[in-house]
Amino acid sequence: MQKQLLPLIVGLSCACSVLADNALVLQTDFSLKDGAVSAMKGVAFSVDEDLKIFDLTHEIPPYNIWEAAYRLYQTAPYWKKGTVFVSVVDPGVGTDRKSVVLKTKTGHYFVTPDNGTLTLIAENLGIDSIREIDENKNRLPGSEKSYTFHGRDVYAYTGARLASETISFEEVGKKLDNKVLNIPYQKAILEQDTLKGNIPILDIQYGNVWTNINDDLLTKSNIKKGDITCVEIKEGNIVKYSGKMPYVSSFGDVKEGKPLLYLNSLLNVSFALNMDNFSETYKVYSGSDWNVTLHKCQ
Repeated sequence: MQKQLLPLIVGLSCACSVLADNALVLQTDFSLKDGAVSAMKGVAFSVDEDLKIFDLTHEIPPYNIWEAAYRLYQTAPYWKKGTVFVSVVDPGVGTDRKSVVLKTKTGHYFVTPDNGTLTLIAENLGIDSIREIDENKNRLPGSEKSYTFHGRDVYAYTGARLASETISFEEVGKKLDNKVLNIPYQKAILEQDTLKGNIPILDIQYGNVWTNINDDLLTKSNIKKGDITCVEIKEGNIVKYSGKMPYVSSFGDVKEGKPLLYLNSLLNVSFALNMDNFSETYKVYSGSDWNVTLHKCQ
């Protein structure tokens, strides 16, 4: 009896090994106040009930394309090759902006409108190729009259088909030039002894301010642990904060309520108030037009 069952068991094992194992990761500005996210997941499961679906966040501030771009950049490198990200922050829904899938040089896929969302992914993970979604083939059947929920009808559907390997990347649609719409921002640079950079995001829960200046640039600026730094933060041309703070390892290295400069979990320069909210205290926020300069105080 055991010998008779063995070929069947082996056969089942081989069949299971070829099933798609790519995660589908969703990001939106929809919040969870209504059924929009659930509808997207329902569409994805209708493609493949065995899909592995995860949430990146659904709390992107409404219409904030820049924050969507940053959260993808912050998260994607920790996911394995083949992961499909669907990002829907789409104030231009129903207009002529392109719906695309970008494959990075790292083998990740991003399904999203080409409206600036791909700025940081393209820069940091590189573009392997881009395809425009062919909505004649890759759209939820019966949704053709809908113009305001492409997250459900086009992006979740196409992302699920790609993650489940129902379609290949080539079947998404026509190949485009390897260019995306970019949001301009201040790159992190060192000019003489002064560091310049952008404030792309906040550590929202605690009000800490994160920059795009990495630890290598900080080291090159000759700022060392214990040094006092002079920091200026601007929104456009308006100074929002100017002050001094020590460069330390962590929050408890200064007295409660005092400012500090530290390296965050991405090893980027960040500012905080120990046991307080730097962002709210000084009305400092984030975005492509929020910039910082700093140097060692003399």
